[in-house]
Amino acid sequence: MSLAPKLNRIAARADELRALLTEGLQGEAYVKASKELSDIEPVVQRIGDLRAAERAQADAETLLADPEMHELAEAELRELKQRIPELEQELRLALLPKDAADERAAILEIRPAAGGDEAGLFAAQLFTMYQRYAELRRWRFEILDYNDTGLGGLKEGIAEITGRGVFARLKYESGVHRVQRVPTTESQGRIHTSTVTVAVLPEAEDVDVHVDEADLRIDVYRASGAGGQHVNKTESAVRITHLPTGIVVTMQEEKSQHKNRAKAMKILRARLYEQQRAAAHATRAADRKAQVGTGDRSERIRTYNFPQGRVSDHRINLTLYKIDRVMAGELDEFVDALIAEDQAARLASDE
Repeated sequence: MSLAPKLNRIAARADELRALLTEGLQGEAYVKASKELSDIEPVVQRIGDLRAAERAQADAETLLADPEMHELAEAELRELKQRIPELEQELRLALLPKDAADERAAILEIRPAAGGDEAGLFAAQLFTMYQRYAELRRWRFEILDYNDTGLGGLKEGIAEITGRGVFARLKYESGVHRVQRVPTTESQGRIHTSTVTVAVLPEAEDVDVHVDEADLRIDVYRASGAGGQHVNKTESAVRITHLPTGIVVTMQEEKSQHKNRAKAMKILRARLYEQQRAAAHATRAADRKAQVGTGDRSERIRTYNFPQGRVSDHRINLTLYKIDRVMAGELDEFVDALIAEDQAARLASDE
């Protein structure tokens, strides 16, 4: 499919927007036009690069007839014949529809699934792995809830991660993570398999999800677990039930009931927003079969095999033999490969 007609329309629209902005648009119309121009400006820049390369190619082909310039023109043509397809591919990627949530903060939820204490221990390690990844990316990692087992394991961990492009990179992490290793309590040296579920939800804004107070049942109770004398005295823990969907969020991390309620509402909004996105995604997926994982928490996406020192992502058949570095937060090799595979699948479905 030729890119030219679409590129011409985009370039013409950019010229039209620039003219409107210089004519003195005011108020909301100015803001809207500025945002649209800002959104398409990176594509317009690439269109300019492509057209400049195509003009250079035409000039070089003309110079082939000149004996004195022939060798120079041939060298330039070789370079341009490699560069032009690269620019066209960059444009195709830039033209792919953007996920509106990509630039948002994310809510990370981690829970042990099958495997008892060993699953809880690995859940705690995964939570730390993502915390380290956030540090490497210079993102802010705020723990909203951390409910430990008392044995170094994790019953449930929830964090808010903020920074540039957080959800765009973390959204591929949703699913079942499997660990294979010999537990410290295993006297026979047998390898056990355990699983942990990871959910990454885009943080919802107030305009995304309307939550009617009448749809909520809010219970307060005394916090349990670590916390000294405080937990026995104050009803600071909060449980919010969203009656239409049955979604339940509990929060007891803070000593303040007000803060716990605010955190619980943030998580509830994220879960409701993700529910809306999942329904829309299912509709789109009916028309587009090729996907890199659905983000379904029941889908097994990755295996961490400690005896062999390997981590395997089953969606893209990528195995890395550096489990220590992966657990230390070095996830970019997996994330970059998942993004590339997703882009390739989307490009193929558009052809």
